Amino acid sequence: MAQIGQDIIKAKELLEDGKLVAIPTETVYGLAANALNPEAALEIFRVKQRPAFDPLIAHTDSLEKVEKFAREIPEKAQILAKHFWPGPLTILFDKQSIIPDIVTSGLDRVAVRIPSHQLTLDLLKSIDFPLAAPSANPFGYVSPTEAKHVNDNLGEKIPYILDGGSCEIGLESTIVGFENDETIIYRLGGMSLDQIQDLIGDVKININKSSNPKAPGMLKSHYAPSIPVRIINLKEDYSLYDPNSTGVISFKEFVPGIPEDNQFVLSESGDLGEAARNLFKALRTFEEKPIKLLITELLPEKGLGLAINDRLKRAAASA
Repeated sequence: MAQIGQDIIKAKELLEDGKLVAIPTETVYGLAANALNPEAALEIFRVKQRPAFDPLIAHTDSLEKVEKFAREIPEKAQILAKHFWPGPLTILFDKQSIIPDIVTSGLDRVAVRIPSHQLTLDLLKSIDFPLAAPSANPFGYVSPTEAKHVNDNLGEKIPYILDGGSCEIGLESTIVGFENDETIIYRLGGMSLDQIQDLIGDVKININKSSNPKAPGMLKSHYAPSIPVRIINLKEDYSLYDPNSTGVISFKEFVPGIPEDNQFVLSESGDLGEAARNLFKALRTFEEKPIKLLITELLPEKGLGLAINDRLKRAAASA
């Protein structure tokens, strides 16, 4: 299994040598490689078994560094970056040639983020290249929010996991881009739609669900555990399922008739932030139980509820 620790120098040396290192962020753990090294970036796809047409996000620590691999930074992008970076927001920029095509899956734009996790920011400040870092899990599976999750899934394939504790947000970043002076949301995530609109005005949502994504993490079937997931009206339809082989993920309360050991309540207080932090943990919990089907409900369509519902729908897409 991988070595787990907080040794930034060791992580730096491995990355400079073209190796992969799992890194913590406030969203989820990332599987990082030198984004300027095509062979290292290619190793991410191999280890994750990720399709080559699904682009990666480049992580760095300052807007000044972004200027080295983005052709230009639109005015609205500057506003968003100065207000929300470091944070759970990824911005698409027209890329400079220094960014290898393997990172962008041949697209003309590169996805960039400055993560809000001090351990990873210290690492990024110590290197002179951005880190390509999708979530540190097998492709399509539930994203990791703890170092243990990474080790369980990829520990035999990578040398080191930088342990930054549990992820504060627990959902991937929101992805935005700009087309014809319009701000486009390509992926809902840890930065809420309201936060963005309050700062720069109206945005357009373009959540691609085809096999040809314009930005990272846009495929229809994604974030799925090995157990089939079905979205239902929990209050009305839970009784239709076998209580002994069915797991339940609910927003605020347990449902009657199913053992509580087979249930996970995301937030008893109804807090969407807490629900977001617990979502991937909930999906993983049932991997260790004798459950054949996982039923869940959609959350209120507001704030982080939009992003949580997006992940639940993608988890259920392959069922």
